Amino acid sequence: MEKSDSVTISVPPWVDELGDRRARFETDDARMALVIGLSQRNVDEGGGPFAAAVFQGSRLVASGVNRVLASGLSIAHGEIVALMRAQRFERDDPQPQIEGASYELFTSTEPCCQCFGALIWSGVARLVCAATTADAESIGFDEGPKPDRWTDVLEKRGIAVQLGLHRAAAQQVLGDYARRGGPIYGLRHPTIR
Repeated sequence: MEKSDSVTISVPPWVDELGDRRARFETDDARMALVIGLSQRNVDEGGGPFAAAVFQGSRLVASGVNRVLASGLSIAHGEIVALMRAQRFERDDPQPQIEGASYELFTSTEPCCQCFGALIWSGVARLVCAATTADAESIGFDEGPKPDRWTDVLEKRGIAVQLGLHRAAAQQVLGDYARRGGPIYGLRHPTIR
């Protein structure tokens, strides 16, 4: 008999309380406000300053926050958690589809190299970002290598990209994390300051 091993990334209950899947998010502003609110709450709860959510039209499919510190797993970025949860929810508990609406990923910061790669196969047709890669790197994070014209790469693959929506609010979350002495994590930074 083959032994199975599993890896779990848990999401705190407040993520689904703030991002109630029954609610409707009619505008891009409302969608990004949710994501930035999730990133701030994650900082308040001792997590990293990143969050993301998958929408189909006004419907919230799933949200996620950065769980690297809580899980010890370098892949547990907000985008990855949101995409994994969306794929699981759509498989296990599908909600009525919104005719003509494709999947969109809203994220508090532009994707790192890992999340950029995941987007290509995610099924997302639109990416909307708040803070920039430079904003995250300015507080010490290493976002890794992406193509110089990474937005063009995504757009050539059918993923529309919008940058800078509510950037100032997302920058405030990053700044709050830095002021609180939040650790810069990952293998390149093996010790928490």
